Amino acid sequence: MGMPWDFVLILAVLGVLVPWRGAVRIRELLSRPYIAPSDRVVLYASTIVFQWLAAVVAFWRCRERGLSPTNLGLVHGNLSRTIAVALGVASLLALVQWMGFRRLRQQSLPEGSRIRQIMTKLMPSGRNDSLAFIALVCTVAVCEEFLYRGFAFAAIYRAAGNSTATAIIGSSALFALAHSYQGRAGLLNTFLLGLLFAACRVWTMSLLPAMLAHLVVDLIAGLLIPRAVRVEVVAMDRVVSGHIL
Repeated sequence: MGMPWDFVLILAVLGVLVPWRGAVRIRELLSRPYIAPSDRVVLYASTIVFQWLAAVVAFWRCRERGLSPTNLGLVHGNLSRTIAVALGVASLLALVQWMGFRRLRQQSLPEGSRIRQIMTKLMPSGRNDSLAFIALVCTVAVCEEFLYRGFAFAAIYRAAGNSTATAIIGSSALFALAHSYQGRAGLLNTFLLGLLFAACRVWTMSLLPAMLAHLVVDLIAGLLIPRAVRVEVVAMDRVVSGHIL
């Protein structure tokens, strides 16, 4: 079964334009010696606007093409199962993130590494950009899950003759490509995370577990882990300053 031209266009945006634009934008931001909190707020706000716009367009085309809320994972099957899976997966990923956070406090990221630069330059550091970041994370948890586990999954599933495996792998690959700016390790981790979220979507017939887990993962990654990196950087600066003085 073929895929409608508008679905192909949206998938091309998600698989080509979004990764390319993200890589260019991140490269430009990381090349700056300093990024002010106000610049981060602008970055977060523009991403929020784009994601909601993309989600609305995708939902509109899905409705025009006859995809129901059930096809898109916007309803739940067994409510108790959906809630249990949502809480279980979110708790598991929170534990994994917290263990990674504690491990990070005990070791140093390589100086100049890409992930270190992303944490210190692009993650929030103050009250205003932290509030904007929380709004961003809420948007991303809803919109990205709809775009990748809702729209992309349903579009690929239908085009592949109702193949669940193809839909899981295809939507997860698109999700990973959107985060390719994180480097090879980030690409692999995001792909594996996409597989987990897609599996939850299939098992519960709902996007709710993935949305909640996505929210938890991004909040911890954006608010706690960068703080550990900044503490380490400040401590190192003090050591260096002490030797110089």
